[in-house]
Amino acid sequence: MAKRSPKSKSQPLFTEVDWDFDTLNRTYDALEDVALKDLELDFYPNQIEIISSEQMLDAYSSIGMPLMYHHWSFGKHFVGHQHLYRKGARGLAYEIVINSNPCISYCLEENTMALQALVMAHAAFGHNHFFKNNHLFEQWTDAEGILDYLEYARKFIADCEESHGIEEVELILDAAHALMSFGVFRHRRPRQLSLKEAEEQRLERLKASEQNVYYLWNTIPDQDTDQQGDAALAKRKQNMQLPEENILYFLEQYSPVLRSWQREILRIVRNVAQYFYPQKQTKIMNEGCACFVHYHILNTLYEQGRITDGAMLEILHSHTNVVTQPEFDDPRYSGINPYALGFAMMQDIKRICTEPKDEDREWFPDIAGSGDWRGVLKHAWANYRDESFIQQFLSPTVMRHFRMFALADEAKNSFCTVTGIHDTQGYRHLRDVLALNHDMSFLEPDIQIVDADLLGDRCLHLQAVKRNGVELDPASKNKTINHIERLWGYKVELKEVENTV
Repeated sequence: MAKRSPKSKSQPLFTEVDWDFDTLNRTYDALEDVALKDLELDFYPNQIEIISSEQMLDAYSSIGMPLMYHHWSFGKHFVGHQHLYRKGARGLAYEIVINSNPCISYCLEENTMALQALVMAHAAFGHNHFFKNNHLFEQWTDAEGILDYLEYARKFIADCEESHGIEEVELILDAAHALMSFGVFRHRRPRQLSLKEAEEQRLERLKASEQNVYYLWNTIPDQDTDQQGDAALAKRKQNMQLPEENILYFLEQYSPVLRSWQREILRIVRNVAQYFYPQKQTKIMNEGCACFVHYHILNTLYEQGRITDGAMLEILHSHTNVVTQPEFDDPRYSGINPYALGFAMMQDIKRICTEPKDEDREWFPDIAGSGDWRGVLKHAWANYRDESFIQQFLSPTVMRHFRMFALADEAKNSFCTVTGIHDTQGYRHLRDVLALNHDMSFLEPDIQIVDADLLGDRCLHLQAVKRNGVELDPASKNKTINHIERLWGYKVELKEVENTV
């Protein structure tokens, strides 16, 4: 906790527990002043909305978006969250923030004024700055157009329900939602389209949606010699740009059985999946940035005498709850807390820049003692994702603080082996292992479409790469195949191969 200057004579922004809109406006202006003049943050215009607990539960159910199409799973999530909340088994988030322009922050009306100050600093400036500046969000999301696109998606799916029936639409949505994690481009960047351009392309697809498949069928030779068969396979893969990692995209383009409106639903679902993909890759950085920003801004206001002692104690209590790392034998333990690790690493970067030790000068010669912690942090927020951030900035100090060590757990052995401890070699191994555990390409199955024999049995061939010899879970594998078969219309085969890299 920062120390207040004895010369500070500024009036507190608020002294009461309850809030009103005048107090919110006054506090927001003070938070913004520190964010702009001290931290020099760059963020979208803010739209702060105060919502009830029921509305917060509703936002939970629709993955935090203010506009969303209808699906039974959202209602199921709403009932589940509501049941736990009313039993007291789960609290509600203090806020939800949306990567859009303007950036929308939902704050819970039950928050005290101190908590409203905390969540505004956290979401409206911390998350907002990260959304606007991180390279993944810049390249893969459209903050300007997401709300318009969701409005279009909701209307389109509602029209489909009216024209084709709710059950028909739900069958497509059920399969598409189940395959959502296989509906993103991980390695190539799709061109961002405006809503007008997207609508124009949709109308073009409506006119010639089936011709893509018919064209492919007509380009495959009829003869069946081995040489011509190999040439046909190569030509087929070239035409369909195989292998393809984005399964929903391939099904949207080439499924022999889907109608135009069903293809458009697949496109909507995979666009939503693509929008959220950067958030999956930056959980530690995004939450760490927001926690660091709110902590710095509120401590600065406290030093200026604009936050009272009582309010600051409440803020620090909530902050501590968020960044606490439970012990491994604590009932609350569920792995490393991304809030805790992100905040600790960013506080440590500030320490290395201002008060380095000899160890820091050895590990981080470029930034140790530079004094420019603001510049270092903003560079990291803009140019890294979780695994690369850990690889670059995780220090021995933080590893010791979290008491990290690495284990090798081989299925053939009845014991675990400690492979990384707190020594020079161990620190580097620990950093590599932790970074790998936050690499989405390692955490999610690598399943790609490798062939589709459209003139023969029309079987769709998929290939999954085993990692460390670990096979796919049989139950999940069979369910995935069933969902793909529903959208493809014919047999689907999934082969698992060893990783040769």
